[in-house]
Amino acid sequence: MTFEQGGAEEIRVLVVDDQILIRAGVAALLRAAPGMAVVAEAADGQEAVDLAVAHRPDVVLMDIRMPGLSGITATERILAAGLDPAPRILVLTTFDLDEYVYAALRAGAAGFLLKDAGPQRLLAAVTAVAGGDTLFSPSVTRRLVEAFTGDAGRRTDPGPPRGGTLDALTGREREVLRHTGRGLSNVEIATELVISEATVKTHLNRAMAKLGLCSRAQAVVLAYESGLVTPGARH
Repeated sequence: MTFEQGGAEEIRVLVVDDQILIRAGVAALLRAAPGMAVVAEAADGQEAVDLAVAHRPDVVLMDIRMPGLSGITATERILAAGLDPAPRILVLTTFDLDEYVYAALRAGAAGFLLKDAGPQRLLAAVTAVAGGDTLFSPSVTRRLVEAFTGDAGRRTDPGPPRGGTLDALTGREREVLRHTGRGLSNVEIATELVISEATVKTHLNRAMAKLGLCSRAQAVVLAYESGLVTPGARH
């Protein structure tokens, strides 16, 4: 999707939060920002799924802890709904090492945003996610995954990894996935493997397609869960 100034396509956002003041405040901020449009607001997970299917937003700002259907399950259902293109899910959380964030990333969320983030941070995050980026740096992804691939992460009982197995990958695809799991950016992986950044992207995209993954965060999680990367390892 291309966003241009002066009458170009807007970023269409669905805001999901069970707390009306937070939901209304976020929605008002987005509506006041140029290039942003709030297509709907949802007060719970099931309403989020229904409204995502009905309005096909570019980005869903998803609260995690809600009564009834959780943000994690809502994320899974939205991404499984077959929308093309699939919405980018940006998780809203109270603190950055919330154990549920791990499960949300595993479910396919593109990143997470702290609820106490400032207005400019929120707008920048929505723009970044809509443009195909993850909200956080690979090193933050790695720190989060390392924190919750142990006992803390298993408390959410996320189940077996999604998609295919590593046996389906070529040697180079495995290398790129391993370095992705280590927290390296595409540029850093290219330097490490002495290949172009475009080649890194190609290998990672092919690996993700074979494994049934829909985000870089999921790729990092699977790299840890499969044992391709060991928490704390640097090589």
